[in-house]
Amino acid sequence: MNRLVRLFGASVGRKLIVATTGVMLLGFLFGHMYGNMKVFQGRAALNAYAAWLQGHPLLWLFRAGLLALFGFHIYATLSLARDNRAARPVGYRRYRPQASSFTSRYMVLSGLVVLGFLLYHLAHFTFGAVDHRNFHVLDIEGRLDVYSSVVRSFQNPWIAGSYVVWMLLLGTHLWHGIASAFQTVGVHHESYETLIKVLSLALVAALVLGNCSIPILIYAGKVQA
Repeated sequence: MNRLVRLFGASVGRKLIVATTGVMLLGFLFGHMYGNMKVFQGRAALNAYAAWLQGHPLLWLFRAGLLALFGFHIYATLSLARDNRAARPVGYRRYRPQASSFTSRYMVLSGLVVLGFLLYHLAHFTFGAVDHRNFHVLDIEGRLDVYSSVVRSFQNPWIAGSYVVWMLLLGTHLWHGIASAFQTVGVHHESYETLIKVLSLALVAALVLGNCSIPILIYAGKVQA
């Protein structure tokens, strides 16, 4: 416990926590995308996957662990931002960023926006607060018809568009976050800095394009309920 307290107390430790939890959350996002893309395999595939997931005995343990990851990631990020502001209590007379990029300067803001939309996503598809019909439609096998819920939702242009915008914003957040994670763990050198940026962009592009394909293709009528 004392080691954990010291880890949170040191800025280097908190950067390591942000990097570690960020990588683990990135892994979750790819797994989540894999499950969601079963919508392209049809009703039976997506509903069977959803039923298996909902009936898994470790589901709530996994959710608790995921919540803890988000909590540590958010707390460590906000505390680092607070320390940065405290280190310069008097702002720049005229701020002219030299080395920092737009995405790096607004990482906290973009992260909070992503968190807000994540809460909306949970209310939409997990708790049924946005569309109560998501919990009352069953398929011919008696399973919750997740397929119909997803297709019906993304046929709405506002919902489909908001998910695309959210994924693009998440992509900008992740692109800087992945590169920062490499730097935090000491994998940073001019000789392979470009390679790291390319790999980061490739990972983010795969995640963003994969997730955006779902609402776009459904709205375009390529997937029917």
